[in-house]
This record gives sequence, structure tokens and C-alpha cells, in this order.
Amino acid sequence: MMEEQQAALAEDVEAVSAFRDVPRTGVIYVMNEAARAGYRAGDVAWTNFGQGQPEVGPIEGAPPRLTQVDVSEDDHEYAPVVGLMDLRAAVADHYNRLYRRGMKSQYTAENVCISPGGRAGLTRTAAALGAINLGHFLPDYTAYEELLSLFRLFSPIPILLDPDRGYDFSLEELRREVQGRGLSALLVSNPCNPTGKAVSGESLRGWVAIARRYDCTLLLDEFYSHYAWTSTDEGPMPSVTAARYVEDVDRDPVVIVNGLTKNWRYPGWRIAWTLGPRSVIDRLASAGSFLDGGACRPLQRAAIPLLETDHVLAETRAIQQTFRRKRDLLLNRLTAMGVRVERPPEGTFYVWGNVGGLPEPISTGMGFFREALNHQIICVPGQFFDVNPGQRRQRAVSRFDQHVRFSFGPAEETLVSGLERMEAMLAAQR
Repeated sequence: MMEEQQAALAEDVEAVSAFRDVPRTGVIYVMNEAARAGYRAGDVAWTNFGQGQPEVGPIEGAPPRLTQVDVSEDDHEYAPVVGLMDLRAAVADHYNRLYRRGMKSQYTAENVCISPGGRAGLTRTAAALGAINLGHFLPDYTAYEELLSLFRLFSPIPILLDPDRGYDFSLEELRREVQGRGLSALLVSNPCNPTGKAVSGESLRGWVAIARRYDCTLLLDEFYSHYAWTSTDEGPMPSVTAARYVEDVDRDPVVIVNGLTKNWRYPGWRIAWTLGPRSVIDRLASAGSFLDGGACRPLQRAAIPLLETDHVLAETRAIQQTFRRKRDLLLNRLTAMGVRVERPPEGTFYVWGNVGGLPEPISTGMGFFREALNHQIICVPGQFFDVNPGQRRQRAVSRFDQHVRFSFGPAEETLVSGLERMEAMLAAQR
């Protein structure tokens, strides 16, 4: 872990010998540092370009937001670890209706496991893996680092993507990595947090075909699948999901994690699901029984109507209209300031920018972050996305030391005020 992050952790509390230092994810780290600089939640004087959640209020064209949840007498009991059967069936039906029309093999409730949030779903998956080689990409989601460190049965194998190629990764390169490194599984966020790169259309079909041919399980984090800006997939709505290309839902080694957090804009509910072969779901349920115990029962029931097709289509279209406008705003303003974007985001609500061409001290991700705090701006330095499980790779400087992840999750007016302060910050440096 980076020296600054470790030092900040050490300052917080005196160590108790039985416990190890547990690193914070990038977003948690920057929010703690922002709090030290005076940030408080809801303070309109600040703009949080580090925000890992979408705006959760009403947006144009979206269905009304739920503001209350009924609690029945049964809801005071534990829910099944694998999730309520009605919600599991609703998730399966959702994928079949939107992505698998006319296909012989269809998902059922037994192909779905409900978990209390996406991290819990990913943790269950990691806990259920065997003694295998698991590939993961650089850069990728910061929380993968500790997730890939906790369980010692599998060996995480990093695959570095080249910024000068726009983080491209061909099907032939995928085949060589799977065969050459003996990968039995591959963990990837698609669309990718932080770069916004999306594998879709025939390319995604090819990924699924390689996974099927070489028995390499795709573990796909699809939490940003509805934030699709350049998707070539066909169907009722543009959305990036491998569920379109699975031939046999119980045999193809494709495991998808998704939930209400991003695509339905209900992050506080902590309702997520994992979709995959029944044999995998059985193992995830067993892992959940000792890891987390299952998701909130009344919120699971309340989630069922949110998966009705009319609701999904309306919410997705509203997201794509509102967030596409914010994407273009942020992308254009950052580029005009001199932030280099190697690949405009094809998905997610992030812009992955290279600040190396800016004046010192804001020509590194951490330098930019530190100075931005003085202007009531929060962002996430790129070094946090250089996923390094167990700190096995020794490095003096992160390969993403000059990058910053900028979020267009906040409301548009908040972004505009933050961009104005950012432009003033850059003008002062020049």
C-alpha cells in the first residue's frame, strides 16, 4: 500500500497487536482526507468528483423514486442466505426478457444468488474459488486489491493494459493469456471502473466463446452495464452484459454480478445479485452462510417491482439521457484544461484523465488531489487503481501515478461549479 495511505491509517488509532493494518479503498481514503480538509456531506461548497455512486434523486424521464418500504411480520425473520425466491425469479426473468428472447436456455431462480451489496457478492465468489490462477486487469476497481488478497487458495495474475493503446485488449491476447498463464478464471469490471472502457457486441461474444472453449470462468462485474455510451449490442435497450451471449446458462463458465447500486440508483439498499450456473450458485450460498448471512428481507421484497420491464427501460433511458449530457460536459471541460484522456468513456460515469501535462505540483494524481482539496474539490488519484494484491509487486512509483479518476455521478449543477473552481485552480498554477 502507498506510504501516504499507510501513514494516514497509523495516525488514526494506536495499533492493537492482534490486528493487521487493513488498507482503505481509494474512495474511502480520499473521503477521509477530504473530511480532514473540512468537507462534510451535503456541503454545497464542495464538488465530489471522487463520488462512486450516481445521483439518487429524481431525474428527467425516470420513474418516481421509492421513498418508503412496507415491513411485514415475516420480514422480522432472517431471509434465506441465497435470497428470497420471488426476487431471484424476478432477476432471472429480467435477463431472459431483455437479453435472451428466443434462446433455448433460460435463467431460472436457481441461477440467481442475492447478496447484501456488490462487494458481498464478489467476496462470496472469491471465497468459493479453488486453487487456481485468476487473471485481473490493471487498472481496475480499487476494492479488488484487498478482495484478491484475503483468500489464499487462488493466485491472482495481473494483466497490464497499455494507456497508449487506449487500454485495448484483443481476443487473441485474451486467448494467449488464458492458455499461456493457465488461467481458470478472469475477474473484470465491464464497463471498466476507472477507464470507462467497455467490451460489447461481437467482442463480448468472443470473450464468452473463449471462456467456453478453454473453461476459463469470466467473473464479470457489470454494475455499470446501463451506463453504456457506445454499445454495439442489439435489443430493447443498449446495455453491456455477457448474458446476451451465454449459450447454456448451466454450463457456460460466465458469472455476472450486478444490483440496484448503480443501474437502479439505489446504492443505500445494498441489494445485489450474482447470475450464473446452478452449481456456482450453490457454492455462493454456502459461502454467504458464513460471510454475511444474507440481504435485508424487506428491501428484497421492495426490489421486485423495480425489475419489471417498463420500470427498467424508463430508468435506463433516463440515466442514459442525463448522464450522457454530464459525460460530454466533463469530458470537454477536462480536455480543454489540458487533462489528456487516452480513451473517452464508453461506459460508467467516470473520466480517466492523465494530468502529466499540467504544471507541477498538479502533474501527478496525488499532487492534483492534494491541491484540489484546497479548492473544495475531491477526486481519486490513479495509483489506487493499480491493483496489487498482497503488495507482491514491488514498485517505487505507480504506473498510473499521473492519472486521476473524475466522476460525473453528482448532479450537473454541482459538476459545473466544481469545474469552474478547477479551472481557477489551473489558472493559478500557470
